Amino acid sequence: MNPSSDRVALRATLRERRRVLPATQRIAAAEALAERLLALPFFPRAGRVAGYWAVDGEIGLHAFQLRLPPSIRYCLPVLHADRRLRFAEWRSGAPLVSNRYGIPEPDVAPGQTFAASDLALLVVPLTGFDAAGNRLGMGGGWYDRSLAFRRAQAPPPWLVGAAFSVQRAERVPTEAWDVRLDAICSETDTWLAGGER
Repeated sequence: MNPSSDRVALRATLRERRRVLPATQRIAAAEALAERLLALPFFPRAGRVAGYWAVDGEIGLHAFQLRLPPSIRYCLPVLHADRRLRFAEWRSGAPLVSNRYGIPEPDVAPGQTFAASDLALLVVPLTGFDAAGNRLGMGGGWYDRSLAFRRAQAPPPWLVGAAFSVQRAERVPTEAWDVRLDAICSETDTWLAGGER
């Protein structure tokens, strides 16, 4: 099997694992995830921190957003015409629109968005991960294209994957365009780049 077909099969398996988790477990996991994210050794004291709107069974970031200090401005991704993500500040209750995938994003003018390089930290969704910091996304390449500059540059932004522990794989097949994460947090563990736990 080649890496691409390995990724397709693994993606299907891990998406199903997260979809079947009961609601009570999802809520408890989101609470525990928030604590782990806020405890990261490089968590910024101020600036913009971006998350995502959870869909398709992804672990939620609502508890994390509610616990952010006032010096942090929370942002969500916005699809851009160049097939990269832009980001916009968003507060609970502010207007949202559905993008082409049906995912809510801030209802703002293009001039009110900014690039990933303007973030202090970015929490990314993932379909699967391994302890080495490899991320398996949904396959559209939005995050890898948007974060390609990080392959040759140190943080910021710090890149952190968020997932349920059931999404961990022994090994995620990688491609040349994949952008490695600085950390991955689940409800039970935190893995820092290099496999530190």
